[in-house]
Amino acid sequence: MKIKTEVLKNDWKLFELSNDNGMKVSVLNYGGIITNITVPDRNGKPENVVLGYKDYEDYVQNPVFLGAIIGRVAGRIAGAEFSLNGENYELEKSDGENHLHGGSKGFHQEIWDTREFQSDTEAGVELSLTRKEGVDGYPGNLDVKVTYTLTDNNSLQINYQADTDKTTALTLTNHSYFNLTGDLKGTVHDHKVKIDSSKFVELDENLIPTGRQLDTAGTTFDFREGQRLSEGFNSSYEQNKIAGDGYDHYFIFDGEAGEKVTASDETSGRKMVVETDQPGMVMYTSNSMDSSLQLAERDSEKYLGVCFETQGSPASLQHDGFPGIILEAGETYKKKTVFTFLTED
Repeated sequence: MKIKTEVLKNDWKLFELSNDNGMKVSVLNYGGIITNITVPDRNGKPENVVLGYKDYEDYVQNPVFLGAIIGRVAGRIAGAEFSLNGENYELEKSDGENHLHGGSKGFHQEIWDTREFQSDTEAGVELSLTRKEGVDGYPGNLDVKVTYTLTDNNSLQINYQADTDKTTALTLTNHSYFNLTGDLKGTVHDHKVKIDSSKFVELDENLIPTGRQLDTAGTTFDFREGQRLSEGFNSSYEQNKIAGDGYDHYFIFDGEAGEKVTASDETSGRKMVVETDQPGMVMYTSNSMDSSLQLAERDSEKYLGVCFETQGSPASLQHDGFPGIILEAGETYKKKTVFTFLTED
């Protein structure tokens, strides 16, 4: 296990975690952004499996949140406001009339403090951040830690921890776009995805939850037995059309914590297993991505990556019966998501 650190301009640091199996994970202290995950294909050829910019300067704007830590609240908050304990909190309208991914003062725009660690079986970097009350419109001073750990069995573990001195809204995630073809050789049309979910959240035309939870059964949202993402891209189902001919929806996981998602690419033989103790996730299939981004391997395009944003549901701020995102003062937020990379013949 190794850690290599490179100092960039603007007080940015790039940490490269590597193991002896050919897997590498590169992380910036800016935004806690994962810029590269290199894993071997079935023939042992190491290639990158996430979207990252060719020029690091592009992470300053980063309109599609490539690889970033998202907070305080991942997802859209309808009307850019919410009420908590009798008080109303107005947030930045960063997505039309709504608040998205913490707004322009979100965690993806911060330089985090860092601490490296390593042993014979793992290498990692702990990122920490203190967010003062009122900076982003949310209540409470917040201390956050996000830890990226690469293990010798090709797992990337992400541990989230946060404490607040005042009850607040919080749900954190990582916004990496995965593409298992390797070095962006193709789109994710043929990625086969399996999700442990029998319910998903209905969206309106502004991608805001309506308050209804729909059955996945009999729809292009039923991934319980596994299906190709192209099933949704080519579907006439209204919920796929609303999202731009794809997916940008919250899936509520069935059962307890554990293995919740698998994604595989038949051509490369790569398979990714997602384990989490989060109650659900947003799967986003880069439906609104165009050719304007210069990525490390090529220009961007629609359907070039898929995000598995494990998190609670911001819809719980407006509707009952959704996985909650309220962190009480004195409580500690602790969540974990693990991405493990395998190959299949």
